[in-house]
Amino acid sequence: MKAVLTVLGSGTSMGVPTIGCGCAVCRSSDPKDRRTRPSVLIEYGGRVVLIDTTPDFREQAIRENITNLDAVLYTHSHADHILGIDDLRPLSFRHRPGKLPLYASAEVAEFLRNMFRYIFDADYKFGGLPQVELRTINGAVALFEAEFVPVRVIHGETVIYGFRFGSAAYLTDHSEIPEESFEQLQGLDILFLDALRYKPHPTHSTVENSLKIVERLRPKRAFFTHICHDLPHEETNALLPENVRLAYDGLKLEFEL
Repeated sequence: MKAVLTVLGSGTSMGVPTIGCGCAVCRSSDPKDRRTRPSVLIEYGGRVVLIDTTPDFREQAIRENITNLDAVLYTHSHADHILGIDDLRPLSFRHRPGKLPLYASAEVAEFLRNMFRYIFDADYKFGGLPQVELRTINGAVALFEAEFVPVRVIHGETVIYGFRFGSAAYLTDHSEIPEESFEQLQGLDILFLDALRYKPHPTHSTVENSLKIVERLRPKRAFFTHICHDLPHEETNALLPENVRLAYDGLKLEFEL
């Protein structure tokens, strides 16, 4: 089955430009240096699946003309991946049948219930609430004749999820990939990896480390995401192997699901 992946956001948690920063990348006129918070959209067979609801989701959805959603998958509970949940409202109102399903690990689902009590607590009677339903991930998530397989990665000291879907995989916010997860990442056409910057970081992968992962897994194409303002788009791409590129907001990729 043919599918299209759209990069909604390719930036780090503070986005690029970063508030108050006057560095060359934050002042760049190259649109590919403007990076909203990290998220991707997968479209196939008339269905639309979103991974993470960033604080920039409204802007991303308008930019990409998203008019409907069929499901949302969450990687983890950090602010840059969840704070756009309220902007699901107009899309959830159109969802049929029932409420828009949100898939997350048990820990993330519990965090979302507590963080957004006004959405999930029946005692709250606010009007215009997102019409969503939390569902716990227990293994592969079957969505409309496709499977989204959770891939465990380490984000600092926390275990979070990436996802493999067909010949593509999306891993964001990882400082380490456990050995057992490498087995799930064989034979890929497209691989997305965290590559925050060159300088080491306690909770994110570096360009050097992610290049080693690409060399080991040998996907046909690799894209680095969750990029901070240390990496100018064109200059960094010129230093990368031909099959490795920085992702950018609005990038669209076709692949086999």
